[in-house]
Amino acid sequence: MAADQERTLTRRARRNHTPAFEAKVALAAIKGEKTLAELAQVFDVHPNQITNWKAPLLDGAAGVFGSAAVSTEATPAVDLKALHAKIGELTLENDFLAGALGKAGMLSAKR
Repeated sequence: MAADQERTLTRRARRNHTPAFEAKVALAAIKGEKTLAELAQVFDVHPNQITNWKAPLLDGAAGVFGSAAVSTEATPAVDLKALHAKIGELTLENDFLAGALGKAGMLSAKR
């Protein structure tokens, strides 16, 4: 029982690092001035974590200079004409149903 308590006391709490910190560590790893073990000691993180942060930085670096970012901004994600048509259709239905319920005496609450 005492060994379980001792093990619990020596565990480090889970830490969440900011994206800025992760980028800083990954950039230092890409520079190659220090080994992963040295960087891990300097930044107090595990070497595997540095490798995990470095990979998406290298994968996403091409998008900074490429035309992929520009092309996604040019095309709208939603068809506005279709949405406006649907809004008009639903408004018409609501008005019709409100009028029909009002005539039937079943509309109890006004909006």
